[in-house]
Amino acid sequence: MGYFLAVDAGGTKTEFLLADEHRTLATVRTGSIKRLREDEATTSHNLREGVSRLAEMSGIAPEAITRTCVGTSGETVPLVADWLRTSFGALVGGELLILGDVEIALDAAFPGGRGVLVLAGTGSNVAGRTQGGVIVTAGGWGPALADQGSGMFLGHEGLRKGFLAIDQQRNTTLLEKIMAHWKLTSLGELIEAANANPMPNFAQLSPIVVECAAAGDTVAIEVVEQGGQDLAYLAGLVIERIRRLEATASGDQQASTSSVPSVAFAGSILREVLPLREAMSKSLRATYAGIQIHAEAADPIQGALWRARQGNRLPSE
Repeated sequence: MGYFLAVDAGGTKTEFLLADEHRTLATVRTGSIKRLREDEATTSHNLREGVSRLAEMSGIAPEAITRTCVGTSGETVPLVADWLRTSFGALVGGELLILGDVEIALDAAFPGGRGVLVLAGTGSNVAGRTQGGVIVTAGGWGPALADQGSGMFLGHEGLRKGFLAIDQQRNTTLLEKIMAHWKLTSLGELIEAANANPMPNFAQLSPIVVECAAAGDTVAIEVVEQGGQDLAYLAGLVIERIRRLEATASGDQQASTSSVPSVAFAGSILREVLPLREAMSKSLRATYAGIQIHAEAADPIQGALWRARQGNRLPSE
């Protein structure tokens, strides 16, 4: 009998799921194991805790695990990939697959099948798969370069638009609420904190932006809606790449104007911030009439489990 470990390494938490070929044996949640967000001591502790608790709950020794699939952002960054290989190799037996967090979410929504998955949590990313199994992506370049519609985006853009509102002489409660959250007493202190090096965790400000938007703050509403529209734009890029690849593969260039793939979503922001998700859906439907958008969020850990059981990586563009 084989044992399979699925890991969803998020920005603030890590989910572990241990299963055999047919059923789940144990699930555990710990702090983050992302080396781009936490130091080595913290990530190592969280990983050891997760693996140890799984063994206690299931009675399965980590050395008996057949295959592990870890989904994480930054999977192509040497610091991330090398640390994961070394750390899991020291604790867990069997084969190790390291995939993007959006890729395991894609497999949760469309196991090995055609479709597009939009992920927005602490960070964001979009991935899609053609009918022939080729995976294409957009976004996911990290907080300094991309992460549209994510918690990082909402917090950072909320600050930026809050200060722009001063120049525009528009009313907003964003800066006042953020200063209270950071325990600051002046705009000067807020400017210093926002421009600090290392960069503050702007994702922690996202609930404030969402709260202000829900209260009718027009600046905050614009930030939330922009996040959804930006994600729809990335999804559109992936949709068009899928259609072009399929047209080329089939030799029928007309295929590029038909058969829009379905879209699913995952991640805490898209799952919990309905106005942002609605803005994304509205923008997609304005471009693609009749597009099918899943009503419920995909669970990435299930995609990691599916891939751990499959034991193969699909081709990429």
